[in-house]
Amino acid sequence: MLNRVILMGRLVADPELKTTGSGISVTSFRIAVDRSYVKQGEERKADFIDIVCWRQQAEFVCRYFGKGSLIAVEGQLQTRTYQAKDGSNRYVVEVVADNISFTGEKRDNSGYNNSYNQSYGQSYAPQQPAAPQQTQPAPSYQSGSNSDFQEMPFDDDLPF
Repeated sequence: MLNRVILMGRLVADPELKTTGSGISVTSFRIAVDRSYVKQGEERKADFIDIVCWRQQAEFVCRYFGKGSLIAVEGQLQTRTYQAKDGSNRYVVEVVADNISFTGEKRDNSGYNNSYNQSYGQSYAPQQPAAPQQTQPAPSYQSGSNSDFQEMPFDDDLPF
């Protein structure tokens, strides 16, 4: 049997890190995933999917993602029931994440790039390709030396 889910969507709220009584980190959040089809004359619809992350994955999500961030999630679909405070039985469907990945734009100093939110709902029309131009061949790197490369600073803050 197979139970794998792969989703890419945007967080609808900032994730909040919580800790269980035994000290295990956990977070749950919801992502909006656009449907791949649009009925003529209607706007694109989205499905809202609940995600749960545990331990280092939870800490990673809470540190590097916020409301509106584009995120890729891989995990397993899980269903469960519980009894609410009012005594009614509740049924929950959620994805338990195994792997979380960055997608989309980088975060800048002032916060997350909101260019997606500004253009959401607008139709995309590809532009006509420009007339072909004379192109120069790509430079050959076979004769390169170490002086051709720039030293990159080491940054412990990167998640990978």
